[in-house]
Amino acid sequence: MDIDANRLDWNHLRAFLAAAEAGSLSGAAKTLTLTQPTLSRQIAALEDSLGLLLFERVGRGLAITQAGRELLSHVQDMGAAAQRAGLTASGQRSDLSGWVTITASDIMAANLLPGIVVDLRKVAPQLAIEVVATNDISDLMRREADIAIRHMRPEEPELVARLVREAVGYFYASTEFLDRVGRPRTLEDINVMDWVSYGNTDRMIDYMTGLGLTLTPANFRASSEDGLVAWEMAKAGLGVCPIDDVVGSATPGMEKVLPDVLKVAFPIWLVAHRELHTSPKIRLVFDLVAKALKDR
Repeated sequence: MDIDANRLDWNHLRAFLAAAEAGSLSGAAKTLTLTQPTLSRQIAALEDSLGLLLFERVGRGLAITQAGRELLSHVQDMGAAAQRAGLTASGQRSDLSGWVTITASDIMAANLLPGIVVDLRKVAPQLAIEVVATNDISDLMRREADIAIRHMRPEEPELVARLVREAVGYFYASTEFLDRVGRPRTLEDINVMDWVSYGNTDRMIDYMTGLGLTLTPANFRASSEDGLVAWEMAKAGLGVCPIDDVVGSATPGMEKVLPDVLKVAFPIWLVAHRELHTSPKIRLVFDLVAKALKDR
């Protein structure tokens, strides 16, 4: 589909994009902080300018048409470009300086955040970024960190949380370990293997029970409270260990174990204190980190 930019209003395109992503006029209006009638008029104006029907009303929701789907990919690219331009422009402001502290789990802090910090420094070179590796959400409440990356939505009303994406984890073991003990074909096979635990072993066993495994403390012959240490022990051939697939698939010498059977999905939340709304530098870093995590 060819789009003549001279015939289009970005506000109309933005309304279309928000409605397509929200699946309803009310949800899109809330995202854009517009009234629902205003948003509806903007979409209708876009349909008139293109001579196309972009949505069909289904109950209280919207069903995007084939023409709308074809347009959507173009508008998503335009929206992403506009977001990049806005963030880059914000990052050049002279008053955006000083430290911003980001806290994340040890594994995410070591494997994902360094690359994200590189991107942050390119956009806002006057900012300084501190990364704190911890699994404790209370660091935000004590104001020891500005932004946190977590796998659970916090309940504290003082915190603002955004669901960035749903991540996927698998169970990995080293090639050396699997060559030595054999590659499991069934859950029964993996139930007799050695495992590496990080965090609370009893809690890990309970979680694995929900996946259909029958592990006992005897399976866990190596353990650490530190996720990086546990992963290093798995790499050394001490047993099976769960890990975010972004990390596991990028680690040489590690293989997925029963990937068609054992897979876990977990959310990635970006969390900040409500000061997020009044601090331009924290808001900029929050938005940049959210985009980077979503892209990855």
